[in-house]
Amino acid sequence: MAITNFIPTVWSENLYQELDKKYIGVANCNRDFEGEIREKGNTVRICGVGNVVVSEYTKNANMNSPATLSDNARELKIDQAKYFNFQIDDIDRAQSSPKLMEAAMKNAASALANDADCYIYSLHPQAGSTISCDNTTVDNIVNLIIDARTKLFTNNVADPEDIVIEVTPEIGGLILKAKVNLSTDNTGVMETGCIGAIGGCKIFVSNNVEKVEGDTGYKHKCLARTKRAIAFAEQLSEIDAYRPELRFADAVKGLHLYGAKVVYPKEMVLLDLNIADA
Repeated sequence: MAITNFIPTVWSENLYQELDKKYIGVANCNRDFEGEIREKGNTVRICGVGNVVVSEYTKNANMNSPATLSDNARELKIDQAKYFNFQIDDIDRAQSSPKLMEAAMKNAASALANDADCYIYSLHPQAGSTISCDNTTVDNIVNLIIDARTKLFTNNVADPEDIVIEVTPEIGGLILKAKVNLSTDNTGVMETGCIGAIGGCKIFVSNNVEKVEGDTGYKHKCLARTKRAIAFAEQLSEIDAYRPELRFADAVKGLHLYGAKVVYPKEMVLLDLNIADA
């Protein structure tokens, strides 16, 4: 890639596409909020409406006057600002594939996606409820997942297909060793990190799900949540190509701004799991 051929708009779109391919935690968030994000500290307004009251209908009788729905708005703070900045020496570029810069940008997207996913999973203390187990095994892991599913259903989550279970690789290994019949379909198989479904809830494995070291080993901070529990907004505010003054090299730098907010804590359950003999 010659620096003169760099088109920021195209490269920004390509980077967005690569980010979407890498996301797991972010992909399972609500990303339907608009806002003009220019810098760290900006806010995105999340608007919603109040509950709708259902009344008894009586034939040949007037209905009650229409209720006025109360609206509500919450603010999602753009409090994360991450950047990348790399260069490729002219000699390296001349001796390698023409797609070297494209490969470097894919690596940048992977690093940015991992960072954003880690941020999503760091929100686990805000879960509305917790299911703890200090002796998680092959024999009880499926029951724990079903318990989390049940907890969400008691909080008026009606559709199991809207529930995702996000686990560490170690917990994912227990699920597979349990030899449970993980139902899959073509869509689920193609999703990044998805290993199947239990009770209609898709199971995702991510190395970015938090593990916290404790007195008896690591606590795996797995999550069961709906896709609207956490809102996420992002912006690639800057993608610049340049020639470093003291080098014969092409360089690219980019700025990734984003933020997330737990909007429906009752629709997120923390599975606080310690693996037996681990």
